Amino acid sequence: MSLPLLTYTPSSKNQRVAGFEVAGDEKPWIYSTDNLLSSSDLDNLIEAAYRQLFFRAFEADRERFLESQLRNGQITVRDFVRGLVLSNTFRKSFYDLNNNYRFVEQVVERVLGREVYNEREKIAWSIVVATKGIVGFIDQLLNSEEYLDNFGYNTVPYRRRRVLQGRSQGDLPTDIKLPRYEDYYRAKLGFPQIIWQTQVRRYVPQDKKPKAGDPSLFLSMAQGIDPQGNPPQRISPYNIDIEQSVPYRKLAGIK
Repeated sequence: MSLPLLTYTPSSKNQRVAGFEVAGDEKPWIYSTDNLLSSSDLDNLIEAAYRQLFFRAFEADRERFLESQLRNGQITVRDFVRGLVLSNTFRKSFYDLNNNYRFVEQVVERVLGREVYNEREKIAWSIVVATKGIVGFIDQLLNSEEYLDNFGYNTVPYRRRRVLQGRSQGDLPTDIKLPRYEDYYRAKLGFPQIIWQTQVRRYVPQDKKPKAGDPSLFLSMAQGIDPQGNPPQRISPYNIDIEQSVPYRKLAGIK
């Protein structure tokens, strides 16, 4: 018999405050299949889902079968999100490198678009992970009233209200605040590594960079040439035998 979800009190986080923002660069882009106009819009939706859940999508990390199902209308965006969170890439990147408490933080931030309210919520969801496994935890999270009210079946999750008006700096992005390696694994891998840079790198605009055939491109090559000549011999005059070194010619008829 599985344990019911422990009750926890939501705190006054940004996403629970009504907003009156003016549309700008800080407002998150909302990707949904309800307002697709072209096939490129669906490509952008898929990329947004990868960025939200994985932060990056290498070719080996992509789930082509799920993408094909989504493009053909066989699954919803919510099903696509579920498949990505339950994929081997997500498991190896977050579940295998963290304990249950930190794994709950990672998933809640990426799936519900907010940070956990308090320690009691982390404990409540970690019990679900321990009793129902990853599949049961993800299903319960995606079936929650909070997820369905905010994202439904057709919208990609996004970070809700990261920036508030009247604040000079918003909340840190998820991948900066929660790196996928836990402290224990970062210590095993030797992170962070301090790299001392002895040479100052300077930025050169594109129009200032030398073009092909510019003599300055051959300057370093010319400076690298170190011709080795024959040094002059240093002989002391006291070591020269004049009689033996200077040829002597005898004149005819003189003895």
